[in-house]
Amino acid sequence: MVFKLATGFIALSSLAGSVLGGATYTLKDSIVGTDFYNAFTFEAIPDPSNGDVTYVDMATAQRLNLTYATSDTFIMRADDTTVIASGGAGRKSVRIQSNNAYTTHVVVFDMPHMPQGCGTWPAIRESSASNSTTGGKVDIIEGVNDIVPNLSTLHTGANCSIPANGVNQLGTTVGTDCDMNHNSNSGCGVQLTEDDNSFGPGFNDVGGGWYAMERTNDYISIWFWERSDPFAPTDATTGASSIDTSNWGTPAAYFPNTDCDLATHFDASNIIINLTFCGGWAGDSTVYTGSGCPSTCSDYVNANPKAFTDAYFQFTSINIYE
Repeated sequence: MVFKLATGFIALSSLAGSVLGGATYTLKDSIVGTDFYNAFTFEAIPDPSNGDVTYVDMATAQRLNLTYATSDTFIMRADDTTVIASGGAGRKSVRIQSNNAYTTHVVVFDMPHMPQGCGTWPAIRESSASNSTTGGKVDIIEGVNDIVPNLSTLHTGANCSIPANGVNQLGTTVGTDCDMNHNSNSGCGVQLTEDDNSFGPGFNDVGGGWYAMERTNDYISIWFWERSDPFAPTDATTGASSIDTSNWGTPAAYFPNTDCDLATHFDASNIIINLTFCGGWAGDSTVYTGSGCPSTCSDYVNANPKAFTDAYFQFTSINIYE
């Protein structure tokens, strides 16, 4: 017997797993349209992922039309006009970091579109505001080369892991060791296997949807609802002044504190949104060719600017609750 819960399906037998939480939160920050320019800092820094990218500052992004905003929309994108010489500085793109940092909270991203294309590596994450290597990072949305589904992952210091099974989530655990010093910093992840529209062209074809994360000292939960999902909770999708996550159903990914003291592994965190190219994951030769992409990652990204016309994030809003 199968029940429909939030997005996707979950077998009744799996409900015997760990007990989920839930709480009521009040809206703290609502970021819409031109608010993004005041709520975030554009980081013109070397890419931490060693990608073939040049991150630009806000003035440059606006001048090159790599970002623009209206009263209800914010877009950030990569350059799609320039052919780059082999060994050049990398395709221009945007990386932004929130000026505010958060501990216990819920964040809801209303996104009609995310970057797509061979060589792309888009991500939305929260990372330690102190830049500590042991301050914790949560990858909410991340993937490469349009490979589905989305992968949500924790990266921490030593002595943090998650259960391999018995967890109430719609996704599938693909790694249990969260220690960033192990396994080439692959972290402990959950694939959102209930929905191939959680990433890339599939996400864009359905008009995107809502991603949400709840972070507490007891658990970290991540949800995804497609734009037309009738089970998407109204308080999350309308930007209500208060929300109750206990009514949001089974999350796509659930990270309990059973084998990890979340309170000590995660500092106050900033929201980071970026689009890079190639690097250690998207550009890995096995991953790149395995996704059906042509040439080599660097050569393709450098020589084909028009391939990145759809390599952009579009946000209707980001709402943060505490």
